[in-house]
Amino acid sequence: MSIERFTFPGHAGDDLAARLDMPDGPHLATALFAHCFTCGKDITAARRIAARLSAMGIAVLRFDFTGLGHSGGEFGNTTFTSNVDDLVQAVAHLADRGMAPSLMIGHSLGGAAVLKAAGQIDSVKAVVTIGAPFDPEHVTHNFGDALDQIAAEGKASVDLAGRPFTIGKAFVDDVAAAALEPAIGKLHKALLVMHAPRDTTVGVENATRIFLAAKHPKSFVTLDDADHLVSRPEDAEYAAEVISAWAGRYLDLRPPAPPPGAPEGIVRVSEADANGFLQDVNAGPFHHTVADEPLAYGGTNQGMSPYGFLSAGLGACTSMTIRMYARRKGWPLDHVSVDVSHDKVHAQDAETSKAVRIDSFRREIRLEGSLDAEQRQRLLEIADKCPVHRTLETGARVETILVD
Repeated sequence: MSIERFTFPGHAGDDLAARLDMPDGPHLATALFAHCFTCGKDITAARRIAARLSAMGIAVLRFDFTGLGHSGGEFGNTTFTSNVDDLVQAVAHLADRGMAPSLMIGHSLGGAAVLKAAGQIDSVKAVVTIGAPFDPEHVTHNFGDALDQIAAEGKASVDLAGRPFTIGKAFVDDVAAAALEPAIGKLHKALLVMHAPRDTTVGVENATRIFLAAKHPKSFVTLDDADHLVSRPEDAEYAAEVISAWAGRYLDLRPPAPPPGAPEGIVRVSEADANGFLQDVNAGPFHHTVADEPLAYGGTNQGMSPYGFLSAGLGACTSMTIRMYARRKGWPLDHVSVDVSHDKVHAQDAETSKAVRIDSFRREIRLEGSLDAEQRQRLLEIADKCPVHRTLETGARVETILVD
């Protein structure tokens, strides 16, 4: 993906720092991500979700709310309502660029802000919340004894996740007055609620109340034992995977025609974790998987290895070829399965004259149905006519180009 960094004016005119992750391929839709209370646009969950969505053709804008991260303004002067207004400003900026968002994603209090804002944005078709509170006032439980000082003096310094923040009375009064239930009931957008049952910052009962207040279409997905910030890479990857699969049902992600010479389109592989070997594998906006290496080879074992994908291609092509032939002949083939294993063997073991190691694939084919011996033998012969089998046997030319 390509990255563009810029600023746009927030609700009070302050410059808000933004990052736009653009797809490397066709731009099919745009999403807007709202970060959690006192967090920033670059937390683990935001980065992973943005990377996953951009890989399927969805541009993602994430920005720091007023007074946070690299954005201008005073955090102590902000409120929940001002966060909602910042989101509306972000939408306006995207619309001016011809990229009005169709998907909004909000984490924690950012999720509450998204629920409040989305109803007034016509371009938005789908909304996702992650660990969001049903009642924005829920955030004030983090202020502890400072609430009395805020009430008496108008503001107080509050320690949040090891950092001091000035919280003003306007913020406390604003979240106390905020009511999400009417906005959720009138959302008229597809809604995905994601929450971890063991979230100790925002209890899972909040997700239940959001879900019950919403009208269909709505979905609820648990994040299992993830923490509130979805800080573990595997939890962030799971959230990203679910969001991308779910969003595809509600957004128009029809890609343009594939380029000449590539009738099946482009398969794009990009790093998902620069510290390991995890890769995003995308074939257009609808087909995604991940590739990895086993733990023993320094990977995280979250997906098949490259040779595993090669074996899968051989197995799938073999099964399809057998099915097409049996269907054309009208033979009683009830089911076909192919087990493929890969190894490297000495060339002499494969009856060649070269003293090198070559790749060896072993296929075990199972055919079920009332087939006679002649039919079974013919289907076994047909397996060798599988196009991928032929490619592996005859070799292929790989052209490599370095792109700036």
